Amino acid sequence: MARRETPAAGPGSRALIVDVIRSASSISRVELAGLTSLTQPSISTIVRQLIDDGVIHETGSADSARGKPRKLLAINPANRFGVGFHLGPESLTCVAIDLTGGVVGREVVPLDDTGLTAQLATRFAAFTDGLDLPGDRIEGLAIVAATALPGQEAAAPDLAGVRAELAAKLRLPVLVENDSAAAALGEFWSRRVSREEPFGSVFLSIGIGAGLVFGGALFRGASFDAGELGHLSIKYDGRPCACGNAGCVERYASMAAIVEAARAHQNLSGRLRLEGNTFAAYDSVARAAVNGDPDAFTLIDDAAGHLAVAVTSMVNLLDLGRLVLTGPGVAVAGSIFARRLRAHLAGTAHARPRREIVVELSAQPRDAVSIGAAALVVQASIAPGHTAGQPQAGAASHSTTGSVLRSIAGS
Repeated sequence: MARRETPAAGPGSRALIVDVIRSASSISRVELAGLTSLTQPSISTIVRQLIDDGVIHETGSADSARGKPRKLLAINPANRFGVGFHLGPESLTCVAIDLTGGVVGREVVPLDDTGLTAQLATRFAAFTDGLDLPGDRIEGLAIVAATALPGQEAAAPDLAGVRAELAAKLRLPVLVENDSAAAALGEFWSRRVSREEPFGSVFLSIGIGAGLVFGGALFRGASFDAGELGHLSIKYDGRPCACGNAGCVERYASMAAIVEAARAHQNLSGRLRLEGNTFAAYDSVARAAVNGDPDAFTLIDDAAGHLAVAVTSMVNLLDLGRLVLTGPGVAVAGSIFARRLRAHLAGTAHARPRREIVVELSAQPRDAVSIGAAALVVQASIAPGHTAGQPQAGAASHSTTGSVLRSIAGS
């Protein structure tokens, strides 16, 4: 049967080859032909370009049934680096990764009241200099933050403006993205998930979000706002939400909701240190829950049950086969959420007679967003072609890739 051929020099073909090599760890050219729709001449051309660019290298050989050993190809990790910044309420988490998603540096610094662009530019220089990263191997910077609620956009930082100013200052590509989407791509990239596998992540923090990766690319939706799992209603007449809806799962299962319930709980509020910010108070509840405190465990387990209802709806709608739980909300009590979610999916998921829905915990839940931000840069650099379209007016705070990155850097 003749193969359908995409242009050998096109970004889609290059992205396909990079994705297959990334997920396989090491692979031969013959195996690439068997796993893609490309012909051997096109594969040879793209592989040669990737080797010349330093993105991949030959790592050895494997035995062949026809006698001649086959040379194996793998991603060349330290050839280039991506940098990701996660803007939190009070702090900035900075991460640098190599081409495989391996973390090469991390730091957390407080944010102050000075101009955001100047802070980020200063931190980028100090962070990359401290890691001794070669400037010509840094592919860019991505900044991620939580999505503002409808009607509250004016209170959020103007990331579109920050992006343009930073790109001009740094003379590098700068992307921006929402935290849940970035976390999903980071998990997808560092776990070497196949582009053929529909992949989702649930991001548990002050709010709740989801990230979806289909065909190796983030699914962003019509207005680059896909993944608002926290505002899926699980009770039509439930608690009012700031988004304007009622019964949003975020009002029952987020870190903010759990802390609110703990502070209202007479026993817990008297025994646990729940003053201070939401993150510190939540960690107190989570530690108590995993250490056997019955009241704290019940609170977390109830929240996990509410989350399981919403996630099951998402799994049923999208027919997902693999999920990762990530974010600071699962850093301590992740086992409680995972156990409750696995049990609920095993009993209610529509596809359960045909397959198991795999639920995993992130290995680095507190840093998933910043790792994902850096992964956005890496993917845009070495595997362009994953973004269908560009943000429209009003969605300018979201990312663009490929040649658009280079034009931003040069503007």
